Amino acid sequence: MESYNRRDTRAAWLMLAPFLLFFALFVIYPLVMTVYYSFTNYNMSAAPGWVGLKNYQRLLKDAVFHKAFLNTTVYALVSTAALAVLGFLAAAALNRTTRSVKWIRMLMIFPYATSWAAVSMIWLMMYDPTTGLINKLLRLFALPTRQWLFDESLALGCLIFVHVWKNIGYCMLIYLAGMQSVPQELYEAATVDGASDFRKLISVTLPTIRPVAFFVVTTTMLEAFKTFTQVHVMTGGDPLYATTTIVHQIYQRGFTEFRMGYASSMAVVLLVCVLIFTAANSAINRAGNGGQGA
Repeated sequence: MESYNRRDTRAAWLMLAPFLLFFALFVIYPLVMTVYYSFTNYNMSAAPGWVGLKNYQRLLKDAVFHKAFLNTTVYALVSTAALAVLGFLAAAALNRTTRSVKWIRMLMIFPYATSWAAVSMIWLMMYDPTTGLINKLLRLFALPTRQWLFDESLALGCLIFVHVWKNIGYCMLIYLAGMQSVPQELYEAATVDGASDFRKLISVTLPTIRPVAFFVVTTTMLEAFKTFTQVHVMTGGDPLYATTTIVHQIYQRGFTEFRMGYASSMAVVLLVCVLIFTAANSAINRAGNGGQGA
C-alpha cells in the first residue's frame, strides 16, 4: 500500500511538472527579477548596478507618478463599483428564458470578446470632437459639444465609461451563472411569505451569490489596475497626464526612456497596491460571510 501511494505521488508530480515549470519560468522568475531590478539602475545597455532605495525615493518626489497613482486608483475603484452594480442589475434583468433575452445576452458579450485595441480605436473615433458620432448627436439636438478626450476634467471619465461598457457583459455572464444556481426552493419559500420580486432579489439572490460577487469584484479590479492599451491608444496619458496610469508610466519609463530599474520600482508598487486591495476585498467578503472563508 505504501509503495502504491509513493507511485501515485510520483505520477501526480510528473503530471504537474509542466505547469510548475511554466509557472517558475514565466511567473516566479520575472517577479523575482523585477524586485531585484527595482533596487538597481538597470537601463538595458549595461549590467545593473545596485542603488538601494534610490528608485523608491525618486518615486516619492515624482509628480507624474503621483498623478498616475491617483488616476489608477480612481479608475479601478469607480469602474469596479460600476461593473459590480450594473453587472448585477443586467443579470437580474436578463435572468429569463425568452428568445429575445438570449440575443441581448449575446450582444452584451460582443464588446468583451473584442480586443482592447479595436475597442479603443472605435471609441477614439466616436469621441472625436469634430467628426465623432457623440458630438454629431449633440449638435443634432442643439446641445453643446465637448472636447471629450482633450478636456482634463472629462478624459479619465471617458476612459472609465469605455471600460465599463466593454466589461459589463462579462460581469453579467458571471452573475447570471450564479443566479441560475440559486435553489428554486428559496424563491418558492419567499413567494409563500409574500415577498415581491425586488425583495427576492435583495433578500434571496444577493446573499446567495455573495461568493460570485467577490469573484467579480476581484477580477474586475485586477483588470482595471493593469489598464494600458486603452490609455496608450486613446490618449497617450494626456491631457496633462490626466489619464496616465501606473502601467502606462511603467511602459514610458522602461521602454521609451529605458530606465528599467525605475520602471521596476513602479511595478513593485503596483503589485503592493493590488495585494492590498485584494486583501481588503477578501476581508470584507469574510466579514459578510460571518468570518468564514470566501
